[in-house]
Amino acid sequence: MEQKRSSFTGKIGFVLAAAGSAVGLGNIWRFPYLAAKYGGGIFLLVYIILAVTFGFALMTAEIALGRKTGLSAVGAFKALNKKFAFVGYLAAIVPMIILPYYSVIGGWVTKYLAVFVSGQGRAAAADTYFGDFISGVAEPIFWFALYIGVTALVVLFGVEKGVEKVSKIMMPVLVVLSVFIAIYTMFIPGALDGVIYYIKPDFSHFSVKTVLAAMGQLFYSMSLAMGIMITYGSYMKKDVSIETSVHQIEIFDTGIAFFAGLMIVPAVFAFSGGNAAAINAGPSLMFETLPKVFDTMYGGQIIGAVFFLLVLFAALTSSISLMETVVSIFCDKFKWNRKLTCLIVFVGALVIGLPSSLGNGVWKDIRILGLRFLDFFDFISNSVIMPLVALLTCIFIGYVIKPKTIADEVALTGKFKNEKLFTFVIKYLAPICIILILISSVLDVVLKDGFF
Repeated sequence: MEQKRSSFTGKIGFVLAAAGSAVGLGNIWRFPYLAAKYGGGIFLLVYIILAVTFGFALMTAEIALGRKTGLSAVGAFKALNKKFAFVGYLAAIVPMIILPYYSVIGGWVTKYLAVFVSGQGRAAAADTYFGDFISGVAEPIFWFALYIGVTALVVLFGVEKGVEKVSKIMMPVLVVLSVFIAIYTMFIPGALDGVIYYIKPDFSHFSVKTVLAAMGQLFYSMSLAMGIMITYGSYMKKDVSIETSVHQIEIFDTGIAFFAGLMIVPAVFAFSGGNAAAINAGPSLMFETLPKVFDTMYGGQIIGAVFFLLVLFAALTSSISLMETVVSIFCDKFKWNRKLTCLIVFVGALVIGLPSSLGNGVWKDIRILGLRFLDFFDFISNSVIMPLVALLTCIFIGYVIKPKTIADEVALTGKFKNEKLFTFVIKYLAPICIILILISSVLDVVLKDGFF
């Protein structure tokens, strides 16, 4: 017998859960790093413009697809046009690739939280601490397994009792912590230059790369083109406004990213004096540079613990949505029991995540396309499959089922105020931008690693 589909209790539950999905390591780590690298204020301005146009259209489309069909990504595309069922399968692959390696990083965050809570923050400030930790075998795997176990536990409880309930607690706490640490950081001696760099747009730093980086961040940050928003849309009640919900999700997502930048960029400026190498530290920024910053602060041990608690909340809300999407896909496709599916996905993610964990240590010399396992999984999902899924989604909506199909679903709760903007972006602007992202991302890796 087919099970009754779960749903969110209402608008607040949906918005907080969807915002929780969008807010993750992409906001807390990746956004500040890219903002620092691509001109600070000008990157911030470009990102906001893209979020309210490009991001709005794609998120609206995905949520409406899910609600209209009542199915996750695989079923949603197939239900509207069997020839495009393959797009759903492509979208379904993304969370399956991301969940394992994302949970490896989530394990690192959990480890750092434990370090600061136990009063060992000064040790984490040592130059070799992070490298020594991730190059190990047993310890990184333990924290990875613990992190993904907590994620599976929440998903096991289902949509209303698990995903929605946790998001209702985590998201408000996340906002409060972000604002608190951002305000604290701005008053560190030497941080003012970082605040100005981050907030004031300098058009001399504007370039095509700034736009492409901001656009790529949009996918990563807003959980687009990975089936998540389609899945969450399928749990959305018909009397909840899609258009209003999308605006609120964007405010949450962009707001947390903005405050993350205020936490990190001025702190790094204060600590390094604006040194380019420190600002562009990339993946290691959060784990190597920030513990040093906390070590120089009065009460840095406590602030560090609060910061990594914030990052853990952000990471968990995203990994929960990734696992929920995978579980939903298998439940829809094979009519499996939720508990059994959660167990299968948990074990599968553990096995698939092991190379990403070991790839920084005993397997560090094993490369795919010149990349370590974690970097390869990140590249293939974020830089190849996600833009491809987004492009095919735009073609599907713009030229196969037509934008009016989506507009009619959005208009169930009232007039679709931004219908013209939505149609223009989906049919014309988004496809061109996505093709540019796809080409740029692939060429960047290929040329950098010397394949030509």
